[in-house]
Amino acid sequence: MTKSAKTPKHQGIAIWLGENIDYLKVWNYQEELKSKRSLKFIDDTLVFLTHSSVYTLGRRIDLSHIVSKLDAPLIETDRGGFVTYHGPGQLIGYPIIDLRSLGIGPKRYVLALENALICTLNSYGINAYKRGKDTGVWTEKGKIASIGVKISNGITTHGFALNISTDLRAFESIIACGLIDGHCTSMAEFSVVPELAAVAEAISNNLGQELSIIWNW
Repeated sequence: MTKSAKTPKHQGIAIWLGENIDYLKVWNYQEELKSKRSLKFIDDTLVFLTHSSVYTLGRRIDLSHIVSKLDAPLIETDRGGFVTYHGPGQLIGYPIIDLRSLGIGPKRYVLALENALICTLNSYGINAYKRGKDTGVWTEKGKIASIGVKISNGITTHGFALNISTDLRAFESIIACGLIDGHCTSMAEFSVVPELAAVAEAISNNLGQELSIIWNW
C-alpha cells in the first residue's frame, strides 16, 4: 500500500443510488455532477449503485473482443479501457473528484482506487492484489474488480466495478478488459456475499483514507 495523499482532510458526499439502474441515466447524472464540481457548486461526490445488465466499450475499442452474441445492450463510452460487463450483484462506484484540489495525478488516483478495493476485499478475508502493470484487482481465482476512468480538466468520472454476486456467465461473451487470460471471479466464489451497502461503506472509508477525504452519507 502507498501512503495516503499528503493533503488536509477534505469533505465529500457519498450517495447510494439503488440497484438495477440504467447505465445511460447514470452517465448523464455523472456529467451533471462533473459540471457542478468544476464550478465548485458541490463537494467531491462518490456514487454507488448496481446497473441493470449492460456491456460497455471503453475508448480502446476492439470489436474482436466480443466473441459471441450479447444478451444485453452494448454502449460505447468515453472511459478508458476495453469492453466489460455490468449487471446485478456487481457494486459500481463512480467518484466525481477534483484531483487538482487533492494535488494528485491520474496514476496516483487509479492506485488509490486499487488500494481501497484491495483493502476492502482483504477485510472480508479475500486475498486481493495488483497484477503487474494491469489495471484492476486480482485474486487467485481471477480478476474481481475492474477500473475504467475519465479525467477531464482535473475532474474524474466513471470508476470501478466490484463483482460481489455477479452472474459470471455474462463475461463469457467478451474478452473482458482486453485480457486474454482475464478470467473473472466474484466475492461469492469465495463464499462471501455481504450486503452491497456494507461493502460500499467499507470502500468509501478506505478510499477516504487513500485520498484524505471524509465521506458524509
